[in-house]
Amino acid sequence: MVVNLKRILCIGHASYDIIIPFNGYPIENTKNRVVKKLECGGGPASNAAYLLGKWHMKPTFIGVLGNDVYGERIIDEFKEVKVNSKYIELDDEQQTTLSFIMVNEQTGTRTILTYRHPEMKLRHKRKLKADFILVDGQELEASLLAIKHNPQAKKIIDAGSLKEENMILGKLVDYLVCSKEFAEDFTNLKVDLTNPDIIKDIFSKMETEFNNQTIIITLEAKGCLYKLDNKIKLMPSIKVKQIDSTGAGDFFHGAFVYGLAMGFDLEKILKIANITGALSVTKMGRRASVYNLKEVMKIYEYHA
Repeated sequence: MVVNLKRILCIGHASYDIIIPFNGYPIENTKNRVVKKLECGGGPASNAAYLLGKWHMKPTFIGVLGNDVYGERIIDEFKEVKVNSKYIELDDEQQTTLSFIMVNEQTGTRTILTYRHPEMKLRHKRKLKADFILVDGQELEASLLAIKHNPQAKKIIDAGSLKEENMILGKLVDYLVCSKEFAEDFTNLKVDLTNPDIIKDIFSKMETEFNNQTIIITLEAKGCLYKLDNKIKLMPSIKVKQIDSTGAGDFFHGAFVYGLAMGFDLEKILKIANITGALSVTKMGRRASVYNLKEVMKIYEYHA
């Protein structure tokens, strides 16, 4: 496959993940010893950049890390897949954001505790050229500057939760790719795939607020909802055995940006993104769960 190298900026959150698999979920006020532990980089925009790098797109990641061993490890991971880390800022005062992730081995679901110092943010303004911009709401000022400086770029937001930054950026992007949680919290309606009227109401409320944006609602194992030719559709995911759901949404967004950069139509993009997210839950950890592009496309061709 010939890869179309575009200028891709991924702006936002980067963390260092400490992942602990556990048989079930611990009982409060007990002591538990574990026999496995995984460590790697994480964070929505960071994970998306890593996937795009592994898929030979050579993206640029913009974010802030501590000037410490965790920050060094994340940068080393980026270098391995040729993500441009030139514009990562290293904070001498604050530690790299840490995420402690407990994975329930019985269900494959995860519980995350993240610590990021409230004063940790990008200090320098960068006016970089881009064809595609992915933001996750973490670095609002840097995201706004990139969007303003690149009016021609295709802009995507990974709106994982309903927060002020995502509301601001959501009105400025071309593609609002949000979680079910975001959609439900914004509309005060619960996604019910058996009730078409509820789904229509959710899209109607979101379209009123986010005018002219393409809205996609991710549904984890069930796939995603989207609108095409004025019809709301469900793009189902593939069935897999879930081992660890950590990062699946991040990789969905990375694959989504890849599809846009390659010029694919929306339904092909969503199929690839669904497959990418689904495959990632079959392995433990974030970076290790990124499948090669050839593997993903082989499964896409099978299901096409």
